[in-house]
Amino acid sequence: MSLLNLPNILTIARVLIVPFFVMALLYHYHFHALVLFVTASITDLLDGMAARMRNEQTQFGKVLDPIADKLLMVASFVIFTMLEWIPLWLTITVLSRDIIVIAGTIILYLSTDRLAIEVTKTGKAAMALQAALLAYILFMVNFGDNPGNPGNPVILFLAVLVTTIVSGVQYIFRGLKVADGA
Repeated sequence: MSLLNLPNILTIARVLIVPFFVMALLYHYHFHALVLFVTASITDLLDGMAARMRNEQTQFGKVLDPIADKLLMVASFVIFTMLEWIPLWLTITVLSRDIIVIAGTIILYLSTDRLAIEVTKTGKAAMALQAALLAYILFMVNFGDNPGNPGNPVILFLAVLVTTIVSGVQYIFRGLKVADGA
């Protein structure tokens, strides 16, 4: 199976969108940033669907897809915090969870030769809420009552906080279970 299949091309496109998205934010082209974020999110939905429907799942895609997701999320949370659209405590929580999960996965792989931790429903919910928060903020910056200021969506902040922490703890316990059974 070719590495340059439709799902992998969509994932690569998402990776390539990230620097343009960051530049749009830093240079205050907020509408462009919104369009790029929505485009990246659509490629995320389409690459998975295409891989399953066309039976074109590759090891390359399985590795690159979560990297592309994390690049977009990390860049977004860091820049949104710099722009004071997201509180620092939330960005620290999201990034800490990702660092813990990635470090745990590497440690698990090095100690067991297994990458057996699969994505959880809570992990998917956390990612979906993080993306929804970012999209909401970009939408409010562009079309809200006070353009350039997304407001303070406390409920979304708290929902992202709780699902991020719960999914992080869940991944830790799953990793420990895999390590214990190795």
